[in-house]
Amino acid sequence: MKADGVPASGEIQLTRYPLVLVHGAFRGVAFLRSFGKIDEELTKLGYTVYLAETDAFGPIEENAERLKNQISKLLEDKNVEKVNIIAHSKGGLDARHLIESLGGDRYVASLTTLCTPHGGSPVASAILQLPRWMLKIIAFWFNLVNRIAGDEKPDSLTVCEQLKRHADGKTNADPIPGVYCQSFSSTMKKGERKNDFVMRIPAAFCRVCEKDMETDGLVPKDSTVYGEYRGDAIDGSVSHSEMIDLLTRKEKRKRVYAFYADLCSDLAKKGF
Repeated sequence: MKADGVPASGEIQLTRYPLVLVHGAFRGVAFLRSFGKIDEELTKLGYTVYLAETDAFGPIEENAERLKNQISKLLEDKNVEKVNIIAHSKGGLDARHLIESLGGDRYVASLTTLCTPHGGSPVASAILQLPRWMLKIIAFWFNLVNRIAGDEKPDSLTVCEQLKRHADGKTNADPIPGVYCQSFSSTMKKGERKNDFVMRIPAAFCRVCEKDMETDGLVPKDSTVYGEYRGDAIDGSVSHSEMIDLLTRKEKRKRVYAFYADLCSDLAKKGF
């Protein structure tokens, strides 16, 4: 893969269906955008890209309903039949619920999940070990902050329950037939933790909870598997937040952009 945002082949092949980027528990605030400038970079290459607008800490069921309404409007306004969803973190669970329970399989051609905790996150499990009274207080203030940041109906305690680690660490559902599903992980190397302002604390939680498990600082690698598992999206150390261009250093940002360009080119070659 080239490091300048161009697919490895150097050829741009556009997707048949538009791309919808679905964020996870970071919806963007002030000058920090969900997916950073990834959508702009893909647009420069000729792709048609839309950003979904869901609550950062909205329950999966409610976010999936909002996602359904937004995609339905997009299909009607742009006169297209289907979309390709590229979802990061919890956004992958929102998109899965849309496809598996809300009939989204009729208008979603492909679902690509990036660092999605299909099998849960040890960080959520660790938080839920706190006394209930403490959790309620923390959730109240956390919801208030997220409401100020733009969430309509934040419910951080419910979301934390939905994200807790599964007993076996695995996803509990198979992809819906008719929708191409693929998943990617990323790995945060030990030596990079001190340089990552966003993921430093979550990575410490992961290290305590599951010492021998490879993670991106938040989600264990085995938890990201869903559909066709493609391994780490990018070689080397790339954290959970760096995958969406959140405070990513310049030299690493180029590799992130190149991954998304290559991903979209691959979807195009597959007919999506």
